Amino acid sequence: MSEPLLKVEHLDVGFKNRKSFVKILDDVSFDIQPGETVCIVGESGCGKSLTSLAIMGLLPPGGRIAGGKIIYNHEDLTKKSAKEMSNIRGNEISMIFQEPMTSLNPVHTIGKQVAEAILIHQSVSKKEAWDRAIELLRLVGIPSPEARVKNYPHEMSGGMRQRVMIAMALACRPKLLIADEPTTALDVTIQAQILEQMNELKKRFGMAILMITHDLGVVSEMADKVIVMYAGKVVETTDTKRLFQNPRHPYTQGLIASMPRLDKEVDELPIIPGNVPAPEDMPTGCRFSTRCPFATELCRTKAPGLYGDEAHRVSCWMYTNEWAGGGQEHATGETIKL
Repeated sequence: MSEPLLKVEHLDVGFKNRKSFVKILDDVSFDIQPGETVCIVGESGCGKSLTSLAIMGLLPPGGRIAGGKIIYNHEDLTKKSAKEMSNIRGNEISMIFQEPMTSLNPVHTIGKQVAEAILIHQSVSKKEAWDRAIELLRLVGIPSPEARVKNYPHEMSGGMRQRVMIAMALACRPKLLIADEPTTALDVTIQAQILEQMNELKKRFGMAILMITHDLGVVSEMADKVIVMYAGKVVETTDTKRLFQNPRHPYTQGLIASMPRLDKEVDELPIIPGNVPAPEDMPTGCRFSTRCPFATELCRTKAPGLYGDEAHRVSCWMYTNEWAGGGQEHATGETIKL
């Protein structure tokens, strides 16, 4: 296997409140190979977007990296100054944010905003940057880009605005594109078009993609590898085919079971009971123990590590010799049905 383009090692991220430092991300580790698409999945509040913001060096006020490394191109991004990160951000690592209407500046034209990214990172004239902005809009499938480049964000549909965000992210041909819920609030047809466009651009530019999503349908379409997060921790990581054929963690099984299927008619889809715990109220042991139907006293008192090999890792006591869960099949790799 080649050297990873990005390697996140034991990342801890949290926020300082009036009384203490509250850890949100706990020991998050994964890597992304050149040209690979990796999806991070999980419910809202599981730390997916915070992981991407930590990589970009864009943590909200009060947030800080408390431990771990983010290795990009053999360098630790957590040690970089604000100026150094500014040179990397948008140039080598770009990001598509969740909601394009709040990410685009309403008082500037689309063309000016796309051209700005080019002018900041590359030595070109304003005319060259403007021409490249038009070409980028054409590349992402916006019709009549010579006219659209003069539009303001409110003059474009949601799908068009999302394409503009992709054009801005690709302005400097980054090696890594982070896409945070890139198809949220788009209808199914536009969503399919955006995902197809991203796949085509990935192949054209040879870039890697880190996609943040809660939509397992998107995962099945896009991902080479999947990272399942729950309450700020990685609970399972494997390739996409293996995840859908043999999900091991009870949380992953619950997510997949809750998906509607064309080959199976049911009156009511299964749900995972309860909610993701608040950061200040995390369980002592496994963070999923308060919602897991298989939880034992071991699960409630001691946090599991990540077990398995490089091909498939899972953070669950059921796959260890310490498990004593009433005779459940656990070490065979077979799916435990919810």
